Amino acid sequence: MVVEYEDSLEESSYSAAAHEPQDTARLAINAARQDDLADIIFLANNRRVTDMVASMPHPFTLEDAKALVKRSEAGHMGNTLFAIRMKNTGRFIGAIGYAPSMEDGGACHLGYWIGEPFWGQGYATEAAHAMVDFAFSDGGISTLTASCHVNNPASRRVLEKCGFQFREQSKMRMSGNSGLVNVDRFSLTRSTWKALKAWGQAA
Repeated sequence: MVVEYEDSLEESSYSAAAHEPQDTARLAINAARQDDLADIIFLANNRRVTDMVASMPHPFTLEDAKALVKRSEAGHMGNTLFAIRMKNTGRFIGAIGYAPSMEDGGACHLGYWIGEPFWGQGYATEAAHAMVDFAFSDGGISTLTASCHVNNPASRRVLEKCGFQFREQSKMRMSGNSGLVNVDRFSLTRSTWKALKAWGQAA
């Protein structure tokens, strides 16, 4: 379930409602809201989640939840963060986005997390597919990068199902435990994404 997304915001913003990934069969992906705060704290203040997400602190406080909502509301093309919701209820179950990463030479880095009660049901894969499609079709992105903890095979499978290709293994500092951990790094180019989409449509 995760990986990394940067916290930086630029001044130029856009209306999140006008630029959102398409809904999936089970999920809606849109801006986080103030009325999500209780769910955000409940799901994010979990060591099993924060230990796998580079940018998430532990404990995850109300102020952290408010910062997540603020970033989601102020997103712009090339630096986005969305809530992942159950389509039938609107309940917040996680977050997904991408932003430039200095560790990847400024390429946009995909990051996501799903709350533990919703693990193992394919929601991360569903959301990641929608986010990749959004980035390459609407976001003007040429390359997406991503990373996952080496002890997180579920997140590796999500990335592989979305077409990401393994690049290397390296170290990454995690906010939750303030330590360096081994991560697998992946990348996906727009040209590869287009080829995979065309192959899927032809199959």
